[in-house]
Amino acid sequence: MISFPNAKINLGLNIVRKRDDGYHDLETLFYPVALRDALEIIPAQDPSFSEAGVRLHLSGKTVEGSPDKNICVKAWHLLKADFPNLQAVEMYLHKAIPMGAGLGGGSADGSFTIKMLNDLFDLGLTSDSLESYALQLGSDCPFFIRNAPCFASGRGERMISSTLDLTDYAFLLVHPGIHVSTAVAFSGVKPSVPELSISEIVTMDVNMWRGRLVNDFERTVFTAFPAIETLRDRLYDAGAIYAAMTGSGSSVFGIFPKNGLPEIRFPEDHTVYIQESLTPVI
Repeated sequence: MISFPNAKINLGLNIVRKRDDGYHDLETLFYPVALRDALEIIPAQDPSFSEAGVRLHLSGKTVEGSPDKNICVKAWHLLKADFPNLQAVEMYLHKAIPMGAGLGGGSADGSFTIKMLNDLFDLGLTSDSLESYALQLGSDCPFFIRNAPCFASGRGERMISSTLDLTDYAFLLVHPGIHVSTAVAFSGVKPSVPELSISEIVTMDVNMWRGRLVNDFERTVFTAFPAIETLRDRLYDAGAIYAAMTGSGSSVFGIFPKNGLPEIRFPEDHTVYIQESLTPVI
């Protein structure tokens, strides 16, 4: 079985409060985009797999850490704990989504693994159950079970479907080859409740988003990595209607008029993704 875990962008990201459990409550709008990894899962034929249960083969962009600690492997073990007869598998993951880029690539891989194992072995899990398992892998993992535009709150797990459709716009996404750690991103954030909720702002015309739709991580990340702010500003200078950093960085995106994507030269270490329209990935 083969699937193609896709990336997401955050349209606005507000950190509204610090929780007693150490996490933060946030609000954002998750929007799926068609920058994809490739993931294949096949039942293992080698008897030696009976002990390990799963083996992951990696290709494409570099993935930090041991394959045994990869989120796809964790997803298999998560289901194995509740389904003792879950068959051993081999996984082949080709990475195209940059890591540490605010695009949710790892979360997508883990969530797609859960969905694929459910389908491949007829586990009979409902959408709610799949989201519950995904949440155990990470706060934004449940989004990739739905994989449609959603307004999210809490840790990102409380989701309300959104009708936002940006197919009338062109889209440019750039990853500058910088890895931003979560610790750095949170280090300068001061939680506060915004005057206008993101769910309200995105109902406005896209031309009204600039200055209203804000990613709270930008202030800290731009200070630590000025090149990311410069990249965002380049998109505005090139005619973007709206531009922002996604997640905790370091990728930035610009929304442009239909058929209005500019010709911009980026350094070779930048990953550039161009899409004629921001089409939701369902």
